[in-house]
Amino acid sequence: MSGELSGRTVAFLIAPEGTEQVELTEPWQAVTEAGGTPRLVSTADGKAQLFDHLDRGETRDVDVTVAQTSADEYNALVLPGGVANPDFLRTDPDAVAFVDAFFAAGKPVAVICHGPWTIVEANRVRGRTLTSWPSVRTDIVNAGGHWVDEPVVVCEDGPNLLISSRKPDDLTPFCQTLVQRFATLTAGNT
Repeated sequence: MSGELSGRTVAFLIAPEGTEQVELTEPWQAVTEAGGTPRLVSTADGKAQLFDHLDRGETRDVDVTVAQTSADEYNALVLPGGVANPDFLRTDPDAVAFVDAFFAAGKPVAVICHGPWTIVEANRVRGRTLTSWPSVRTDIVNAGGHWVDEPVVVCEDGPNLLISSRKPDDLTPFCQTLVQRFATLTAGNT
């Protein structure tokens, strides 16, 4: 995977607390190993508290707040899950606008677990096929999306690419797919 994402910057949007640790760290490592530059974007400065399900995990330094940056600075977006993380993000207007801007610009987005809640809030699910943690299914369907129970779903809708996965057990194919697809679709796209 080395070099596939060279010269590309990928935003990882999380809340200050509640992100499922492996859903951030494994895609982050995949982007790094592929030569990309991951950047941690959050709704607050400082450190973000990650979780291993319901237990506190490690903390990560936030690179920039969502209010201080824009989708124009990145080639792609990753939305990790965890129950609290997307629930917080979908109530933050700057976070929702940041996600919406990636879709408006036709930049690729990858999302896992409960992460689609933020995409639902940005009104970017309608007409798209995606997967998620099972409890998010009804929200996706009510927002006009088509939910499927598969490890990884790639939905191309015009210029938009949406990669989704259900849970931490799907991280290996999720990471492989996002690196492969981000590499082909983000060349020169900032």
